[in-house]
Amino acid sequence: MIIAAALLCTNKDTLEVALTRVWKQADRHGSRARLSHSRAPPEVIFARTLSSSLRFPRMGRRRSKPPPSVQDVTEAAKAKSTDPGDSTESTMLDDSNNTCTIPSTTMVSSPASDTDVSNHTSADYYFDSYGHFGIHEEMLKDSVRTKTYQNAIYQNAFLFKDKVVLDVGAGTGILSLFCAKIGAKHVYAVECSIMADSAIEIIKANGYSNVITLLKGKVEEIDIPTHVDVIVSEWMGYFLLFENMVNSVLFARDKWLVPGGIVLPDRTSLYICAIEDADYKQDKIDFWNNVYGFDMSCVRKQAMLEPLVDTVDQNQIVTNCQLLKTMDIEKMASQDVSFSASFKLIAQRSDYVHALVAYFDVSFTKCHKPTGFSTGPKARPTHWKQTVLYLEDVLTMCEGEAVTGTMSVAPNVKNPRDIDIKLTYNFNGKRSQASRTQEYRMH
Repeated sequence: MIIAAALLCTNKDTLEVALTRVWKQADRHGSRARLSHSRAPPEVIFARTLSSSLRFPRMGRRRSKPPPSVQDVTEAAKAKSTDPGDSTESTMLDDSNNTCTIPSTTMVSSPASDTDVSNHTSADYYFDSYGHFGIHEEMLKDSVRTKTYQNAIYQNAFLFKDKVVLDVGAGTGILSLFCAKIGAKHVYAVECSIMADSAIEIIKANGYSNVITLLKGKVEEIDIPTHVDVIVSEWMGYFLLFENMVNSVLFARDKWLVPGGIVLPDRTSLYICAIEDADYKQDKIDFWNNVYGFDMSCVRKQAMLEPLVDTVDQNQIVTNCQLLKTMDIEKMASQDVSFSASFKLIAQRSDYVHALVAYFDVSFTKCHKPTGFSTGPKARPTHWKQTVLYLEDVLTMCEGEAVTGTMSVAPNVKNPRDIDIKLTYNFNGKRSQASRTQEYRMH
């Protein structure tokens, strides 16, 4: 491409202008280079071109919404309407070693788990969303997630052999099955959604009814007859803390974990970085400023308030990635879910910045060989993707310049499963300056 630009040079053209022409031509033919050269100063154009001759296309730009509840499906059927749903990945786990016997079993339900829709709050519908098999299919097919848990359990049998285990938010029971298969003395699997009914059948079909007891209800309301040695849970949500399931794990830890017991995973870390994202911000945010000649900017305000859950191309990253918060699940208190952290993001190249991106890492440090995974843009994709927070300002950053600020995170007062985010940032660069506070809500 650089050779093509050189060939286009004339007496009136500099190389950088010729490069711009080539990139624009490529954009018209669908290269999706995402460079927005028409507004870039010359040094930004040239730095971009030399740092990356081609950029990868963006993955699917759709937020993963929870599947419909049983009530939603019923109403939809009455209306004779259908929803084809979203496609998911096809990576499957190898459970070929599981046996297939079907003994009798018992499922224990807490009194509070009986369904009474009239008494539901907005937070209660969280459990309805996990009653549909589709969301469990997506999580199970996330091989980064599921295989990491499987390896952490299978390769560390000494942590589970003859131990009593509590699985918080068991879903289909996959983590309970891993623990039972590796030699756990007994596993108590807690699941509040109607997926508990399917989980008990799965436990039966694989011959672990004498090892796994499924307790249907909220972990805060069910009763376990004994203390446990190990707690396992896949509690992480978008932006790490969305859905606030970590508090259920902390409740279980404080009530049932024996002194010296372990929680897996035991450590998580939240990070942020800054990205260039002109095309998508224009397409989905600024679009509302002029819709067929009409001002619909009131919708833009709403669009800016809600962070976007999506896969970000690592080539969009402009700055360093900075640690915001580390959570030690064995030691933290429930109030630690709310926090404020300062940051300083330094540009590693000259480029525009349109958004901050948050992601998290998960660690199993109690294993013989510590393991874990990352949900960052540079790691293998997971169903958590990344969380994009668009800025009102477009920052024109030169290499070495820094944007500083503070991010505050807390559960929403009315619905603690939602997350409120307050971002304050300051930038005083050579080509642009900005100072602003923005608020977001994940719901």
